[in-house]
Amino acid sequence: MSKIKVAVFGCGAIAERRHIPEYADNEHVELVAFADPIVERAEKMAETYGGKAYSSYEELLANETVDAVSVCTPNYLHAPMAIAAANAGKHVLVEKPMAVSTEEGEQMIEAAKKNNVFLMVGHNQRLMPPHVKAKEILDSGRLGKVLNFRTSFGHPGPEAWSVDGAESWFFRKEEAIMGAMGDLGVHKSDFIRYLLSDEVSEVAGFISTLHKEGTKVDDNATCLLRMKSGAIGTLVASWTQYRAGDNSTVLWCENGVMKIGTVDGDEVIVELTNGTVETYKVGAMATNEKQVPSGVIDAFVESIVTNTPPSISGEEGLRSLQVILAAFESEKTGQIVKL
Repeated sequence: MSKIKVAVFGCGAIAERRHIPEYADNEHVELVAFADPIVERAEKMAETYGGKAYSSYEELLANETVDAVSVCTPNYLHAPMAIAAANAGKHVLVEKPMAVSTEEGEQMIEAAKKNNVFLMVGHNQRLMPPHVKAKEILDSGRLGKVLNFRTSFGHPGPEAWSVDGAESWFFRKEEAIMGAMGDLGVHKSDFIRYLLSDEVSEVAGFISTLHKEGTKVDDNATCLLRMKSGAIGTLVASWTQYRAGDNSTVLWCENGVMKIGTVDGDEVIVELTNGTVETYKVGAMATNEKQVPSGVIDAFVESIVTNTPPSISGEEGLRSLQVILAAFESEKTGQIVKL
């Protein structure tokens, strides 16, 4: 079959380090266009990978024939860009958080349905080898019911990651809308929903700007979650883990404990109540420092090639976003928020 023609909106760090090179490595894809308001960034990608550069996504859509797009832009642009692409008949992969409100997320889902295209959200936590293995073990039933959990994601902050460093849009509230929770927390709300095959029913959130200067977006959050199954746990998102970041999850279950990402090299550890200990070396998780393939691009392309709706759908992305929005509501009102 002919190759899938792909365009990328936004040529910052996540596009340059993940989306674009992973598309380039996929045999089913031809990268044809790049858009960024700082057009030199788009031109750099075009020079490296081929295709044309544009300063606006509207111009790109008006002038290029593409099958699919990646939206890798500041959070406030996710919805308008995704909706425009869907209305132009393009499949859409959008970075997380998929939107900045429930209403936007619903509009994106509706646009994809109306135009018979796929909408996928880049929640790569589901696809990382340790998390795939953990899901397999949990689903086997050997550990029994999950009783409580903690899941955490932290790093030093976008200044160490973004192409603009401390001047990044991540710190501008009008563009980011949310900080560490939109960057990291929503990954973990998605992951815990996926891992437990369960939905969050109640959220209490403590969300603050503790250390980053000159910004109004959150840099730390600790949330208490109750799942529909009754399991309770914590979700932590932090941009101030300066010495060593964290991307770990621990589940305390009826028949033992499962530790994911707590020990480097032993990515999944199962300690059963009968005294046996199992360790699984299944490959590292992608981090800002370790640029292993995310799996997201290949999954998106596979959906298009096989005409199979993506498992990380717009609906899934919206449910994960709503957990984060509920945490913000809890912080604002001082109340537990029911979902």
